[in-house]
Amino acid sequence: MKKLDILKYPDKRLKIVSKPVENFDKDFKEFVDNLIYTMYNSPAGVGIAAPQVNKHIRTIIVDASKYKHKYNKKNHGLLILSNPKIIAYDGEIIIREGCLSVPDYTGNVKRHYWIKVEAQDINGNTIEFDTEGFEAVVIQHELDHLDGKLFIDRVVSPKDIFRRKVYKK
Repeated sequence: MKKLDILKYPDKRLKIVSKPVENFDKDFKEFVDNLIYTMYNSPAGVGIAAPQVNKHIRTIIVDASKYKHKYNKKNHGLLILSNPKIIAYDGEIIIREGCLSVPDYTGNVKRHYWIKVEAQDINGNTIEFDTEGFEAVVIQHELDHLDGKLFIDRVVSPKDIFRRKVYKK
């Protein structure tokens, strides 16, 4: 496995809308393995989307299981989601978000507290699940990448963007 290069804001390629995944073949699975490796080997990596590494397909990786957060009470562990969409939602939460593509800043963003997701797994099988709190926020954040949006496009107000603290090595 190899760590992929992450595009950084203001790279215009981050604004490209991704295309659906159609082939769940060996090459796709190898790409997913590299995407997972990249997420796990990046500071505070709890989610990553294919467009962040300049592959404009509708695939996201999420793993909120190791992250301590007051809204992270339960989660599904490692999620590999292709062609994901939110089919139901409820509640609101304002939460501080960061991004591997915007490494120097965080910001307060309003998201749905609870979501029901439909997607395809690594083999192309349709799956459906619901989640809430932190994991739901991470999924919504990564879904935005598939549509060419960053969290800085959704901050509650401009004064809600903050300089990120330095990561511990």
